Order: sequence, then structure tokens, then C-alpha cells
Amino acid sequence: MSAEFVLEMKNITKQYGENTVLSDVSLSVRPGEIHALLGENGAGKSTLMNVLFGMPVIHTTGGFQGQVLLDGQEVHVSSPHDAMTKGIGMVHQEFMLLPGFTVTENIKLNREITHRNFFSRLMGKNLETLNMNKMSSDARKALDSVGMSIDEYTRVEGMPVGYMQFVEIAREIDKTGVKLLVFDEPTAVLTESEATQLIKVMKAIAESGIAIIFITHRLDEVAAAADSITILRDGKLAATRNAKETTIVELAELMIGRKGEAMVHTDPREVPHDEVALRVRDLHVDMAGEEVNGVSFDVYKGEILGIGGLAGQGKLGIPNGIMSLYESSGDVELFGEKLKLNNAGDALRAGIAMVSEDRKGVGLLLDQSIEDNIVFNAMQIKGEYLYKFGPMTLKNSKAIRAQAEKMIKELDIRCFGPTQHSGTLSGGNQQKVCIARALVMGPRFLFVSEPTRGIDIGAKKLVLETLVKLNREQGMTIVMVSSELQELRSISDRIAIVSEGKLVDILSPDASDADFGLAMSGIKPSEHHEKGDGAQ
Repeated sequence: MSAEFVLEMKNITKQYGENTVLSDVSLSVRPGEIHALLGENGAGKSTLMNVLFGMPVIHTTGGFQGQVLLDGQEVHVSSPHDAMTKGIGMVHQEFMLLPGFTVTENIKLNREITHRNFFSRLMGKNLETLNMNKMSSDARKALDSVGMSIDEYTRVEGMPVGYMQFVEIAREIDKTGVKLLVFDEPTAVLTESEATQLIKVMKAIAESGIAIIFITHRLDEVAAAADSITILRDGKLAATRNAKETTIVELAELMIGRKGEAMVHTDPREVPHDEVALRVRDLHVDMAGEEVNGVSFDVYKGEILGIGGLAGQGKLGIPNGIMSLYESSGDVELFGEKLKLNNAGDALRAGIAMVSEDRKGVGLLLDQSIEDNIVFNAMQIKGEYLYKFGPMTLKNSKAIRAQAEKMIKELDIRCFGPTQHSGTLSGGNQQKVCIARALVMGPRFLFVSEPTRGIDIGAKKLVLETLVKLNREQGMTIVMVSSELQELRSISDRIAIVSEGKLVDILSPDASDADFGLAMSGIKPSEHHEKGDGAQ
């Protein structure tokens, strides 16, 4: 008789020194079900998964209390490889692919198929050659199972991030003996259509009998995909719910532990038109998957301009091009002064700061402390937080520590202290460090790209409130790029919609859903309405 649960984690408690990060947490997952795991950043989700996968950070810090059972039998998972051999796999939020390898090579990594040859018969298995035909056949089957038509010999480097996510899933599906898959924020970088496709793939996987733990911050996806739900809060089990017997509102309340909506509400106001802060004309940006093809717009001093659109349509290319992270051309003026493109230092010195959507690739020094990350740009570009003695410079450690502690408190960065390495933080807290680093520059103009991606509801509200406060109280001009239209409508004065690398229209936040839908499809709403119903 088969066990009722494929996975049971009973009364899991984990301490780091005197800090209890998990306290008596239990989780049970049935075969073939999609079990959503919810909680704010710092709630304990990552630690619970570290326990499940036998991560070294657990074993080298005193282990944990509690039991882990697979198919009703207690197991002791010693390492991620041991977890894999026991039938547990993970689709990571931050991609674990090798860019220089092909799709097939990534899917079959460490599980390569070989065949014997003359030399291997004489000198041993290590000289066997790769059976690329069989490997590519397996990769093709896995790719087809997730609805990917991309060629299996394509190199991963330069692929759109949405494609990379599906390659990650295909790699896990290709493994034999999989009982349980953990999906860690799998839709964070996907377009709406890709996210819909992913949920279909997840349901198909579950129907085959494989259980799924679905870690996400998007409650609408939980409603669409999950069979059951576990919510963690502050390292404790807040609740377990049947998906059919709860609501998104209840789940949000359970996650953050307080009533009310997480979205920010701002008082309407007239858009400032007194002075142009940023003037952009005919901007082209060569950013793979986010190309910009001749965009022109003005940002007025003191406003929050939102930039929206579907993924891969060019909205992310705009700030990345202006900040010279990718090759760009066109004319850009900041407060009337021409800005040199393809020179990142010039943009920073001119008073522009940016919070990148790529917090690990661009935003952070992962092996450095939180405090060093927060002041890095201010030290490098403005020479602040330094003692200067002729040609010699020393860090002003006292000032750095004070600034870091201030930002940790203001942004609620959940950490052990300013000296903790940024790479050990949760994704949401890493994003807050990126925001802190931008603010420490004291910018006149701020770009924020996908500032709430991978951040829980409570942290999202704090980030958006911080942006509104900077704008309304300090007069900072802000351009916020986001895939979340509701976020843009909640804090923006105007919203520019980008499609196929071009600016379709600039809309009021209270424009109709239909107008935003048309603009995201590349159709200017006013022109569509002029044609009348017959044009639909």
C-alpha cells in the first residue's frame, strides 16, 4: 500500500546560533498534487527547502530538529546530490545553467550518455565518447514536454530569460525516478503567456504523479495552480489551507499577519510640467531580448513615470541603455545637459542612480558585506566614506556602519547585521540592498527596474511606499519599469507602454483596462477608438 504523502516534514526547527529561523514547522505533500509554499522574505521558506535538500549550510551549523519522510519512511538527506538520488529536484529562481553550453548539454549535465570506443576498451570508461544523438533525443523529448520549440543545440548564452526557465524545467523532467519537484519562483521572469504555459506544464507534471512544491509570491497563480497551501510567517507555520476553501485576501492576510491590502494608494495630483528632467530622443539599445528601437519621451521634474509592457518588448532596455549597461545610441539630456551614452560613470556622476532588475548580475557584490554593497557606488563614483591622506585612502568604517544600519532599519532589510554577506540574503532582501545602494548616492533622478520582482507582499508595499516618499517628500524624479501594471497604476503620474521596442502611448493611471490592453498589444488606444467598433 502506497503512502498517503510523498513528503512529510514534521516539526522542523532550525537555529543559527541563538537565532531561531524555523520553529516547529510541518509540511505534507501528496503524490501528484501542487502544494504552494507561501511567506514573506525571511519567513523561513528557503531554510525549509535547505533542510529538504540537505544543503551544507544546514549540516555545518548544527543540523536541525524534526523528521523528513519520503513515502512514509524517514530519510536523512546528506546533500543536494543525495536529494536528487532520492527523487527530489528543484527548478531554481536564479538560473543554474552554464551559458557556454548548449541546451542539450545543460539538460544532460552530470548525466551524460556515452558509448564505448576503441580507446575506452583499452584504457577505461573515462575515454568513452558522448552519445550526442541519444542525448539530443532525450533533450528534445524534455523540451517538447514543456512546450519549447527551441533547437536543442542552441547555446544558452544570450537566450531570453523565459526560455532559460523552461530549459531548467526540462532538465528536471529528464531525470529518472523524480518523485517531487520544487519550483522556486518559476514565473518571476516569465511573460504572462509563458506563465500561463508554465502552469499548464506544472499541472501536466502533477497529473503524471509527480508532486510539486510551488514557491511563489503571486497569489493569482496560487489560485490558478495549487491544490493545497502552506503559509509560513516569521519562521512558524501560520496556516495550511485547501486551495478551494480559501481566498487570495485571506492568504495575503495570513502571509503578512495584518489586515488590509498591500498595494500602495496615493492621492491623485496634476502631473508636473514645469521642467523637463530627462529628455530622450530616438533611443536605440542593443539589449538581447529587450531591444529598443527609436524611443522618444520626456520625464518631468518631480513626477513618477511608469514604463510598462510585456516581457521582451523593450521596457527594460530603456534604463539599461541610458545607464550604458548595453550599447546605445540617440540623444539624452538630464536637466538640460547632454548625457554621454555608453559611459556608465558619466550617468552616475550626472546624478542618475539605478536599481537594476538583475540584482545578482549587476546589482550586488555577492561575496561582500551588506554595508560594503550599500556604499560601493558612493565610494567609487563620489569618493565618499573615505579618509584621504595624499595618494592614500582608507575606508571610514564608522560612517559606513552608521549608514548601513540606517538603511537596514529604513528598508527593513532582514539580516544578521551589516557585515553579513549579501549573497546569503533572500532574494527580496538582496533587492532592498540594491535600493539602499542607489539611495545612498543621493540621486537627482532614479531608475528602478522591476523593484518588487521576487519580493513578498509586505516587502513590496514597503518598497513602493519608499518610492512615493522619495518622490513626494524629497521631490526626486523617478522612472519605474515594471511588469506589474497594478503597481504602476498605484504610484505613477503617467505610464508609458512599450511594445516591440517602440513607445506606443503614454496613459493616465486611471485609463481603462481596455486601453492598457490595446497599448500592450502595440495599438495606440486613441487611434483604435477613432476607428470605431468596426475596426475591432
